Amino acid sequence: MSERDLSDQEEIHSKVLRAGRRTYFFDVRSTKAGDYYLTITESKKFTHDDGSFHYKKHKIYLYKEDFDAFKENVEEMMDFIINEKGSEVISERHQKDFKKEDSETEVEMPVENTTTSSSFTDVSFEDI
Repeated sequence: MSERDLSDQEEIHSKVLRAGRRTYFFDVRSTKAGDYYLTITESKKFTHDDGSFHYKKHKIYLYKEDFDAFKENVEEMMDFIINEKGSEVISERHQKDFKKEDSETEVEMPVENTTTSSSFTDVSFEDI
């Protein structure tokens, strides 16, 4: 059997998650002994100034004996993040409609009439 045939035989089940410039591959593979393990690969695209690009990949091998502890740690870390910062994405760079603006461009905001009576939106900064 060729090396390519062995590689195809090892891959049992796959799933892909695309997330912006990153792509995550979840692959169930088979050991020589016939047992299964999981590989998680992060692939990130980098574009050069000339328009060419390359990918950087990082891979994690996860074996069954580590599944419970790995899952517990990932869940604990995700719960911590959600509890501390909520589920809303804070960085605007991660928003789907984010467009990098030139730092010299200023956006003009309409000025509202401030001569109306006081309301809860009136703010005094003298106490700060």
